[in-house]
Amino acid sequence: MDSGAISFLDLSVINVVGLLVIGFVGGVVSGFIGSGGAFVLTPAMMTMGVPGIVAVASNMCHKFPKALVGAYKRHQYGQVDIKLGLTMAASAAVGVWVGTGVQRSIGAAYGEAGSNLYVSIAFVIVLTIVGGFVLFDALQIYRSARISVQERTSRLARWVQSVEIPGTMMHFKTANVRVSALFTLPLGFATGMLASMIAVGGFIGVPGMIYILGATSLVASATELVIAFVMGLGGTVFFAMHGLVDIRLALVLLAGSLFGVQLGAIGTTYVKPYVIKVVMAAIMLIVAVSRGLVIPVYLAQLGVIEVAASTSAWLEVASFWFLVLALCVGGFIIIGAMLRGHRAVALQARQQQMLQAK
Repeated sequence: MDSGAISFLDLSVINVVGLLVIGFVGGVVSGFIGSGGAFVLTPAMMTMGVPGIVAVASNMCHKFPKALVGAYKRHQYGQVDIKLGLTMAASAAVGVWVGTGVQRSIGAAYGEAGSNLYVSIAFVIVLTIVGGFVLFDALQIYRSARISVQERTSRLARWVQSVEIPGTMMHFKTANVRVSALFTLPLGFATGMLASMIAVGGFIGVPGMIYILGATSLVASATELVIAFVMGLGGTVFFAMHGLVDIRLALVLLAGSLFGVQLGAIGTTYVKPYVIKVVMAAIMLIVAVSRGLVIPVYLAQLGVIEVAASTSAWLEVASFWFLVLALCVGGFIIIGAMLRGHRAVALQARQQQMLQAK
């Protein structure tokens, strides 16, 4: 797919306002769970009519400055393991290079509809699997009444940490993890490849650091922002060389998300770790439904199946409203958790003042 065959979104006032809102919500989600927020932003842009490959490329372009701001903010709270982030980013950069080639090949072979179909199917598969697993784990923590104590290390992570491979062992101080680089490198590669293929790497990188390496939710979600910065910068360069980045979209999204990412980062200081997992899972599963609804539309455009025009229109509208639902649910959980956490901290401060006054 060459740049001349790509249709770019008309930036009307309504579209600009919509992109600003989407950018803000995506920024809040990004700062809160550590992902670049692409599993919200990419489907949202596609719902507005942006071709899949342009949505992926433009999202990666806006990602790296936003991720840098989020990483710095959470580093101030002592949540970022820079060494772990850079280690995984090294192999993620290779994954980005491979993934961009795959994305461009699909676009060249099957056009815009093929690219949209590929991105949507990938979203449905990955979001459903990862979102379901994260939700199950969050519910297990909640039901076992462990929400007020340190997170459990998964059985897989305990095994990974027990494997001693001479010459490859690395200790990550902030994450309090000691593992072989042979586990971090493939995880970083998978994160980078998925990021460049569908602009989403965080929901592989964050769960991977939690369940495979044994990092806590707070550290994993914060450290992912370091990886997102490197991936976003590399992906932008690769896609821009082929004229696939819409810098207008990137700048509008960035304007909305820079404020949101700081708000989301602040929110992590007031919530229990399991809340981060609940938000991640809820948004993932609802967005998976949103993308799944339009798969028949893209199949019809490719001539694989027949779908009535009225049915296609209905599916696109339903997809849009499920996306709105995902944004509302994620925002409701985040804001609610922040308000409850802030009230608890304020109450504790008042109690301490009363004790000191006595």
